[in-house]
Amino acid sequence: MATTPSSQVLSVNGLIDYQEGSIVSRVILKSEAGNVTMFAFDKGQELSEHSAPYDALVEILDGEAEIRISGKPFILNGGEAIIMPANDPHAVLAVNKFKMLLTMLKS
Repeated sequence: MATTPSSQVLSVNGLIDYQEGSIVSRVILKSEAGNVTMFAFDKGQELSEHSAPYDALVEILDGEAEIRISGKPFILNGGEAIIMPANDPHAVLAVNKFKMLLTMLKS
């Protein structure tokens, strides 16, 4: 099920805007096989450590983020990506404001 219009070019960075002191998210695509969600984090915002039962690909589109996987920090900038393995604890911190695309595969 597409949550954004299908069969048209999307300006991915323009799908959501930054909000001061907040994390904003928008589901781009959702299906039984997984989902794609866009996030915009203001500087200093974070998602505390948690885990998910599925592999996930995080693509940084703009800005700078710290992604911690099993306690190991990784600094990512626009144009970089990392895979967060299923069941490994991970956390996300906005070193500077940033936008990311999260693709989670359930199968």
